[in-house]
Amino acid sequence: MASSQFISVRETSQILAITENKVMNLIKEGKLQAYRIADKFLRLKRVEVLDLRNTGNVTKEHHQIAYTFSEHVHDFFHYNNFYILSFTLILVLFYIIFYT
Repeated sequence: MASSQFISVRETSQILAITENKVMNLIKEGKLQAYRIADKFLRLKRVEVLDLRNTGNVTKEHHQIAYTFSEHVHDFFHYNNFYILSFTLILVLFYIIFYT
């Protein structure tokens, strides 16, 4: 997810070195623009977060929650499930065509 255009609230908090609650406050104050993806997931543009970090207008905090491996895996499968399903279907079709 490092090259993704949109990042989660947790990734934003890690980039800005602040808590997730502080990120939500920045969104409410209008300092960050948040986007809903599939009307379910709140995401922010990586470029906007990096711009805010580079301005130095955000005071760093020491409390952070790590983005766990299982969350990375969950996000990967959630956002790529169509491609994984399509690839699997293509492999099954190739097997049927060439080996039966």
